[in-house]
Amino acid sequence: MKEYTVHLSEKGTIAVDDTILVKGVQSAAGSRILEGYIPLFSAEAVTRLECKGYVVSGKTHVGEFGLDLVGEFSYYAEKEEDLKGAAASLVAMGEVKAALGVDVNGAPRRAAALSGVDFLKPTYGTVSRYGIISGAASGEQMGVYAGNVEGVSEIMEVISGHDEKDGTSLKGATYDYSTDVVAGKRVCIIKELLDNVDDKTRERVNAFAETLRRSGVVVEEISCDLFDLANITWQILMTAETCNNVSRYDGVKYGYRAAEYKTIDELYTNSRTEGFNFLTKSVILYGSDVLSKDRYDDCYGKSLKVRRVVAEKFEELMKRYDAVLTPVCSQTEYKAYDISEAFEIVFKESVFTSIANLIGIPALVSGKIQLMGKHFSESVLLDLARCTERVGE
Repeated sequence: MKEYTVHLSEKGTIAVDDTILVKGVQSAAGSRILEGYIPLFSAEAVTRLECKGYVVSGKTHVGEFGLDLVGEFSYYAEKEEDLKGAAASLVAMGEVKAALGVDVNGAPRRAAALSGVDFLKPTYGTVSRYGIISGAASGEQMGVYAGNVEGVSEIMEVISGHDEKDGTSLKGATYDYSTDVVAGKRVCIIKELLDNVDDKTRERVNAFAETLRRSGVVVEEISCDLFDLANITWQILMTAETCNNVSRYDGVKYGYRAAEYKTIDELYTNSRTEGFNFLTKSVILYGSDVLSKDRYDDCYGKSLKVRRVVAEKFEELMKRYDAVLTPVCSQTEYKAYDISEAFEIVFKESVFTSIANLIGIPALVSGKIQLMGKHFSESVLLDLARCTERVGE
C-alpha cells in the first residue's frame, strides 16, 4: 500500500512510522540521508508490543525527521495534492488497530485531526524513546494513533513505563489510562487560538465544547498569551537540537553517500547536500545560527529560561482548569505546497501544538480537536474525549 515504506505482514495489527526502529527493516526517518540503514534492534515500544502478541504490519511514511506538517516531504513517498499522514490514514481506513508515531513538532496530531482518528502524545518520559531516530530530544515523544480512546488506552498500557535503556524515561512502572465520568471537570478554550482558524475549525471546537457542557463539564473561553511564546521558544530549541542530532549523518559509516567526491570535506558536503531536503537544511541553518557564539545567550540560552517560565505559567493555569481545548490546525485540510515555503508554514501551524512539546505535557487529538492538560493527566483527557465519542455510538 502507498502508506508504507515497507509492508511486512498482511496480518499486522500495528503500524510503525519510519522514525521508529524495527529490527532488520530499513528505518530512514523519511530521509535520503539514511537510505539503506538497517537497525540491529527494535525500539523498546515495538519490542513490548510484540511480546504481548501484536504484529507489526509495516513501516509508514513520515516527513523527513518529522519536521513538516503531516509527512508530505518524505523522500520515499509519492507526492499528493491532498495532504494526509500515512499512519493516521491506515488507522482511519481500519487497516490496522493502531499505529505508533513520533511527535517532534506536532505532525502526528495534525495528521490525526485531518483523518478523524485519535492520537495521544503522552507526558514526556512515560514512553521510552529508546529506538527512535532522534531529532529534538528534549521534546519529542512517541505516541499512539487509534480509532477511539479505548484503542489508545489499550496500546498505551503496553508501551508505557520505565525503561532503563532510555535516560529520559521516568521511574513510574505504570501509568493510568482508564476512563471515568467527567461531570464537574473544568475546561478552557484559548481565545487567541480560536481567532486564528477558519470557520469550520471554529465550529468543530465549539461543537466539541457544547458536547462537554451537556455532559456536565464547565467550559469557559479565556485569553492566554502562552501559546505564541511557547511556539517561538520551541522552534528555537527544536532547530538547535535537530541541527546537533543530524550532524552525525555524513555519508561515512551508514546511510546515503554521494557518488562524486575527491576529499573528505567533499564527501561530507556532497552527501549532506544531496541527502537532506530543503526544510531540513533550513532547520539546520537556523539551528546553527541560534547555537553560534554571538547568538547562543540571546537565543538558545534565553529560550531555556522561557521554557521554565511557560511551564510555571501553564501549571498555574491548570490549578483552575482540568484541560485546555484548542484546535490542532488552522484549517480542515492541507493542499500540496512548495517545500521552499515549508519552514514558514510549519512555524505558523505549530502555534497550536508546540507548547506540549516544549514543556512535556500530554496532548490528545480526538474528534478533530485537541485537549491538553498538566503532566500525567492523560486519563482526564481520555475521559473528556470518551464522553464526546459516546454521542456517535
